[in-house]
Amino acid sequence: MPATAVQNHPAVPDSCHDFAHCEYLQVGVVSDTHGYLDPDIHDHLAGCDLILHAGDIGSSRVLHQLREICENVIAVQGNNDCTEKWAAREHQELMRIGQLAEIKLPGGSVVLMHGDAYGMPGRRHAQMRQHFADSAAIVYGHSHMRVCDQEKKPWILNPGAAGKTRTRGGASCLRMSVSAGQWKVDEFRAPQQKSCDPAVQAS
Repeated sequence: MPATAVQNHPAVPDSCHDFAHCEYLQVGVVSDTHGYLDPDIHDHLAGCDLILHAGDIGSSRVLHQLREICENVIAVQGNNDCTEKWAAREHQELMRIGQLAEIKLPGGSVVLMHGDAYGMPGRRHAQMRQHFADSAAIVYGHSHMRVCDQEKKPWILNPGAAGKTRTRGGASCLRMSVSAGQWKVDEFRAPQQKSCDPAVQAS
């Protein structure tokens, strides 16, 4: 039975991870690798204490590359993370990945999702804020568009695509500096690769 995208808005996290006891964390945020992690993104994440992947991972190889940077890697499935698109030998690892995660950090919690269950872009952020009003930030992917919406709480963050599919100007990611008293988000975009993007995958 293939792993499929959430058809309704997920209400309860599949997993909860507690890093609230840490005094300070460097958190890397990536999404939409589709089986390939840009080397510049890999290098930019060096020194992170925690890495979040917001789905459309594409293969377990990407997760292994992220774990080379730090052992704390939390990922959720995207709509393209299904048994039809992952190698058979990777299905067991795929099925261990949930669709919604909560990460408790110093100063608040982050909800991690792919975001494909939410509708039109114009209403997406309002819906997310309504469903997860108690969170400090909501991290999602799916659109391949980097977004740092810090106009109101919870923040809405999308790192863009960290691979080579529809990068919209170059692979990108976010890096968060987190403490109980202050959160800061830095955006990063890698130089655009000269080769053309592969065929667009369904989003």
